Amino acid sequence: MKVGKKGKAAPHAAYIVREGQYAKRLERGEKLEATEAGNMPAWAKAQPQQFWHAADVFERVNGTTYREMEIALPRELEPTQRAELVRAFVCQEIGEHHAYQWAIHTPNAADGGEQPHVHLMFSERQCDGIERDPDQYFKRYNAKAPEKGGARKGYGPSAGKTLTA
Repeated sequence: MKVGKKGKAAPHAAYIVREGQYAKRLERGEKLEATEAGNMPAWAKAQPQQFWHAADVFERVNGTTYREMEIALPRELEPTQRAELVRAFVCQEIGEHHAYQWAIHTPNAADGGEQPHVHLMFSERQCDGIERDPDQYFKRYNAKAPEKGGARKGYGPSAGKTLTA
């Protein structure tokens, strides 16, 4: 599990989908098997890169713009089976709660075989059905009037809850 700070989300998203300067990696024999994004706000549905760029611009200075899980995948599975495995994992772990983007990379391993793995980036900001523009989306959450604040942060079973002893 990795944590992305302000200014790192858009470059990292470009890295995992091998866009821009990172497209050269594909020329060196690494494969980009599959990529997908989901739960994006309306303003970023067609271009997930806009979401990560907005996170870099509007998230608080010391805020977290994304979390990432990097997970090894079985080389014994076919590429379509690996993509289905990742989709099932995303459905189980992320569901409809967070904006996400993932990509499966398959570089060559030291033994000459494939080394498939997935990069799963997601926002800690929770999807709550309230439409917000990019500026508002990344503001501090307003518990009394959620429509006036940003999307609440939190990941996991206790997301956004105050935990006591």
